[in-house]
Amino acid sequence: MYRDSLVFGPDYVRAIAPYVGGRPIAEVAREFGLDPEKIIKLASNENPLGFPNSARIAVQEALADLARYPDGNAFALKQALEKKFSVLPTWLTLGNGSNDILELVARACVQPGQGVIFSQYAFAVYALATQAIGGIAKVTPAKNYGHDLSIMLSAIDDTTRLIYLANPNNPTGTWLPPDEVASFLAKVPSRVVVVLDEAYTEYLPQAQRGNSIDWVRRFPNLLVSRTFSKAYGLAGLRIGFGVAQPVLTDLLNRVRQPFNVNSLGQVAACAVLDDEDFLARSAQINAQGYVQITDAVRKMGLEYVPSSGNFVLIKVGKQNAGAGMRVSQALLKLGVIVRPVANYDLPEHIRVSIGLPQENNIFLDALTQVMSQMPAGA
Repeated sequence: MYRDSLVFGPDYVRAIAPYVGGRPIAEVAREFGLDPEKIIKLASNENPLGFPNSARIAVQEALADLARYPDGNAFALKQALEKKFSVLPTWLTLGNGSNDILELVARACVQPGQGVIFSQYAFAVYALATQAIGGIAKVTPAKNYGHDLSIMLSAIDDTTRLIYLANPNNPTGTWLPPDEVASFLAKVPSRVVVVLDEAYTEYLPQAQRGNSIDWVRRFPNLLVSRTFSKAYGLAGLRIGFGVAQPVLTDLLNRVRQPFNVNSLGQVAACAVLDDEDFLARSAQINAQGYVQITDAVRKMGLEYVPSSGNFVLIKVGKQNAGAGMRVSQALLKLGVIVRPVANYDLPEHIRVSIGLPQENNIFLDALTQVMSQMPAGA
């Protein structure tokens, strides 16, 4: 018989607040009695173009082999990535989404009591990965909702082992110029690993992208993390990858689970890597949708943070009034799912993913209706 006094696990694990993703369409339909076909989900930064046909064909061809384990070394995908990015397979680590890569680095490089630096308003998984291994998080103040690199450098001390740096950043969409990032990397002590999280880099115009793969060649303590979940449209297959010198990839492969990337994810990623048309259409629809949403939000008199990702952070209330949650709940009742971001210390904001033009219009109409009903001073 179990006793109420039984406690398992270290305090730092029991203190973790689990990650909560965007609400599924089916769940919202059940809760509010809505037709799921009429609900739009703009909460999880998914590609509104859906699953690319190139990946669909590859997945269908691979279905017959699902009784077999995946290729644990992902030979074909690593060959495709080598061709695409000119890096040797020994410089690549595959993950169950880039989230897996972010956690593997923490497990491989940080011991309990050692320090991990990341910015205020940065991706929630950085804090979760740090806490799960007993690391000590040092959260540096943001600058205009983004990373302040000078403060992050000054936060490094003898205990620091890892820095997470997102560019563009989620959930704010802020972006750092490549020369500033390169200068930062040159100043970080070689004993401190830097994870450059580039989950949204495909949405940047080519002129704004730094050559992060070249930075990996210069800095043995750098790992660049990428994902197939956003611009490539493979969120449901959970596949990401990290690029680093072998001294780091060897460590990650010691702690990663065998077969951590499934067979369908591997073949779909191989297919979509060469699908330049899909990637170009994804970037185009995103750029057009960004203008559509921000123009309308500006006309409503609302503030937003200029974004380089596939989402927009919108301020819908005054400080500490909790308007973000109230607005997102009201939008749910109208069949529009967005992301409240109070857990990011942004209680007056919502984050909306950029959708197809008609989806953006539905969101904007619903937001106009909800904001008209908000009490004065909220």
